[in-house]
Amino acid sequence: MSELTILIKAMLRERRDIAFAIAGGFVAGVGGVGLFSASGYLISQTVFAPPLYTLIVLISIVKLLGLLRAASRYAERLYSHQATFSILSRLRTSFFAKLVPLAPSMLRTRRSGDLLARIVGDVESLQHYFLRVAYPPIVLVMVFLATVLFASAYSIWIAGLLVLGLLGAAFVIPAVILRGQRNIRGRVRLHRAALSTNAAELLYGFLELKVYGKLDERGQQLRRHSDVLADEQQAAGIHLLNGQSLHVGLTYLVTWGVLVLGGYLIVNDSLAGVFLAMLVLAAQTVFEEAGAMATLPSYKQDSEHAASRLAETVQPGEALPPQPEGSLSDDAPPSVELNGVSFQYADEWRPALRDIHIRMAAGSKTAIVGASGSGKTTVLELLLKLYAPAQGQIRMNDKPLNELHESSIWKHAAVVLQQGHFFRGTIRDNLLLDEAGLSEEELQVILGQAELSYKKLDDEVYERGENLSDGEKQRLALARAMAKGGRLWLLDEPTSSLDAITEQRIYRRLFKLAANDTLILVSHRLTGLESMDQIIVMDHGTVVEAGTYEELMDKRGYFYEMKEIERQLIGEAG
Repeated sequence: MSELTILIKAMLRERRDIAFAIAGGFVAGVGGVGLFSASGYLISQTVFAPPLYTLIVLISIVKLLGLLRAASRYAERLYSHQATFSILSRLRTSFFAKLVPLAPSMLRTRRSGDLLARIVGDVESLQHYFLRVAYPPIVLVMVFLATVLFASAYSIWIAGLLVLGLLGAAFVIPAVILRGQRNIRGRVRLHRAALSTNAAELLYGFLELKVYGKLDERGQQLRRHSDVLADEQQAAGIHLLNGQSLHVGLTYLVTWGVLVLGGYLIVNDSLAGVFLAMLVLAAQTVFEEAGAMATLPSYKQDSEHAASRLAETVQPGEALPPQPEGSLSDDAPPSVELNGVSFQYADEWRPALRDIHIRMAAGSKTAIVGASGSGKTTVLELLLKLYAPAQGQIRMNDKPLNELHESSIWKHAAVVLQQGHFFRGTIRDNLLLDEAGLSEEELQVILGQAELSYKKLDDEVYERGENLSDGEKQRLALARAMAKGGRLWLLDEPTSSLDAITEQRIYRRLFKLAANDTLILVSHRLTGLESMDQIIVMDHGTVVEAGTYEELMDKRGYFYEMKEIERQLIGEAG
């Protein structure tokens, strides 16, 4: 199926290890059949008191076959698992390569718990495709053909019985299992994703649920999801055991068939009695290789369902465009220009941006202001190449943005987003994300510039910054941007949780630090914008005004009205 194309390509790249695994599996299977056949023949020969050298030869053959079987089985396990781990490594790399460009939009439309279940569980499920689906039928056919040829040398009827047993093990039993398996494995995976999703939301929202008295209710809901998943897993396990039981039953049925048929042939002088035990043990042993066929439908459906969910996540059918090779200059601050840019988020009914025209000179300071939902943040996301504009063109240093590699933009940008992520570790760990190599003294100075001088570099930071206030998170995000540096500063509401005095002190230091750089500030606050080279006023995805602070105030337009409303609110609050 199309969803497994990447997996098959990864298997082809590991064809050397796969070939060794198949060879090892074939030798181990044939060696096992030969071992027990020789053992049966040895037992039969002892009845007739053969010469000592005959027993010595037979015993030596049995020992050699035992060693050969053990060594080849070890090689089969070694190379098959080595190939599997390499295939999984390639799958993860390929999947994340497709996932990263889609991450911003994906986080808007998918619940994090479900996404985590796909990234971890579904990728892991594909490890069974080679070991449990693609590999066993190949070895089974090879070993069975060798065994049938061996048996046909003594009795064509017993060889035919083995062929009938092979058909039953390879087709009839898997078909019976598949009949009841179609919906069970899919339900298990969906319920596992639902459990993962609800568990993640319970952990993320623990405090709010506790405060509002809903923790027990959500806990009960999580337990219900867990119980449903356990029931579905139990049903899947029982169904799998039923298939294995059918295989064991078929094995003994064929073995008894060989015994009865062999006895009949002996009575009719069509088979020497000394070979009966050999053929019975050969028949019983060869069906060990067919045991994997009983579980093949389950693993096949599991792998296909996992591949389908991964394909749905990254949409592999849509080829990603090749990455451009252009880059920004390391020495100069970039100019930024948006010409007729329009953009609409997926599943949104209205455009986020409509025919935007903005020009920001190199080294200039630009503020983008407007009400919530006016498209301010979207402009920064487009500049970072998190999304591509639907219409129009964005240029940096007069180069089209689609000709610049995204890593080049990120390398030269000091970014503060509205929702910055903080990793579990220390203040130092969260400052040096790009291994900037700053000294302890330099880092402490940066903390002081961000009004965090009371923090030590070894102070602990919890996951997602849970032990930091909103204001401390914003200041730490600003300190991180200061530590990284860059000729392009993209700041999205960097001080919305700070008081006015702290905000003014940080802005003075920040503008001094970025004096010769291009700085774009997104803010809903209108204070402290007097020193900006230009102010872009947005509303409902369009630019309604643009100019310096004095020009906009003299115009007495939209910006002036917003400023008057802010003054009144500040006056009433005072």
